[in-house]
Amino acid sequence: MRNPSRKQAARSRTVWSAAARLGQLHWFFGNVYEAMVDMPRLLADARPNRAPELLGSGSPLRYYLPVVPPTLAGTAATLIDDWRSGGDRRAVVTAAASTVVAVVLTVHLVRTVNLTLLRGKEPLSAEEVRKLLQTWHRGNLARLAALVVAMWALRRSAAR
Repeated sequence: MRNPSRKQAARSRTVWSAAARLGQLHWFFGNVYEAMVDMPRLLADARPNRAPELLGSGSPLRYYLPVVPPTLAGTAATLIDDWRSGGDRRAVVTAAASTVVAVVLTVHLVRTVNLTLLRGKEPLSAEEVRKLLQTWHRGNLARLAALVVAMWALRRSAAR
């Protein structure tokens, strides 16, 4: 079996790196947009008028699910390559840890807020909506901070 040429390897690294960076930018700015328009409030307000579907009209999951695999695979491939090629190991660990934190926060928010707003059929009280919105906005702020750190560390992790 033939080893890939240096050109092919460099091209592959560039593709993975671009997928990681574009995916993280999509993730970051998508969540900034959701915060600006108060997406959880929009979902809560639309709840009586929409079918309780996880991937139905207006669901943010429809916009993120297609981007998750290339973002996470690109980030992992880039960080593994940076580690192996002698990149800044502290930056690699920081980028990996920050990405994991952002993923964990996203899973938490989807499970505690999005699923409640997207799948529930019963009306929510004003207090329940307030708690859901508070949970989402606090979690989203932490997620955005983790993504900023991950994007910064990913840029620093490459071998100089």
